[in-house]
This record gives sequence, structure tokens and C-alpha cells, in this order.
Amino acid sequence: MDRFTTLEAIACPLGLANVDTDQLISARYMSRPRDQGYGAYLLHDLRFGANGEPQPDFILNAPRYANAKILVARRNFGTGSSREAAVYALWDFGIRCVIAPSFGDIFASNAVKNGLLPAVVDEADVEALLRELATSAPVLRVDLDTQSVGTEAQQFGFQVDPVRRLQLLNGWDDVDLTLRHTERIASYRRDRVGAEPWIMPSPPQA
Repeated sequence: MDRFTTLEAIACPLGLANVDTDQLISARYMSRPRDQGYGAYLLHDLRFGANGEPQPDFILNAPRYANAKILVARRNFGTGSSREAAVYALWDFGIRCVIAPSFGDIFASNAVKNGLLPAVVDEADVEALLRELATSAPVLRVDLDTQSVGTEAQQFGFQVDPVRRLQLLNGWDDVDLTLRHTERIASYRRDRVGAEPWIMPSPPQA
């Protein structure tokens, strides 16, 4: 997994509340092989009409927000089912950070496991960001080390689970989290076997 330290990129003020995982990617697209990419299906039923043509009034289709790597949304982003494909769709589309006042917990966990930052920003601050991104240069800087996000005009703090922050800063998956304790695990094993050798299984008889 790639490390996440800072990101300065175009941010799209999605501005929707309660965006669930079925909206992020409909189940009808989830039978496709992962290596084909899911980005084309992100928010498909909002981005495209019944005829398959892009909806010109949907903000993610606006040329101004082309190549966005950050989404700013309202509360309860990523609620619904536990499908990890919702994160795949965001990642394959190019999104590396979602800013919102709250997230579905399973979605947030899946996001971090794929290197995507779910940054929790106060509701009033999200509203300020949405207003600025709609009228000014749509670029945000996200700094995971200082847990800050903003523009030259205004800065806001954000929250992220400390363990998830550690994983993102170091590019660690769950196995890496355990491996950082390798020496302590080995020391414990040596001490335990020395004190209670009977706990070790006997080798199989020939």
C-alpha cells in the first residue's frame, strides 16, 4: 500500500449527504473482474442518464472538477452495505481522500485498507469548504501529519482514527501492523516456552 502523507489536488464539492455504498457502485457492476477497474461505475446512476450519456448538471461531470482526487461530501458518507467495491470505485476513479462530517464505519475501514483517507471534518467547516470550492480555485491541500485541510484562505483540522492514521502514514496493511511487534512477539514466545515448556506440542512420532 502506498504511503499517504500530503495531497494537494483538485477537490470536488459533491455536497451530498447519506451517499451509500450502493450509490457509490451498484451491485450490478460488481461481478466484473477487479483488474478491469471500477472507476467508470463510480456514482454511475447519478453521473449518467438512462441513455448512458453524462448528466451535465451533476457536479462530478463538470470540467472544472476534472481529475479530482478529493471529494467533499456531507454527513454519513459510505453508509449501507459492507461492499469493498465502493472503495475500489473511488480509488480507480482517482479519488485519494474523502472529506465529510461522518462516515460509515465499515466503509472507513475499507478505505484505509486501500490507501484512501476518510477525513472527518466538522459539519460547519465542511459547509465552508463546499462554498469555497464552488466559487474559488477548486484545490485543497490535505496534510495527514498535521491533520489539517484547506486552502490558502482557510485551514481546518480533521479527525481520523489513530491506528488508521498510522497505517496510512506508513503504507501499512493489517499484517504490517502486527509485524512491527516481531521482536516483542519473539521475546514473549521465548519467555513463555522457557517457563512452561510443556505448552509446546510434541513432535510427531516416526
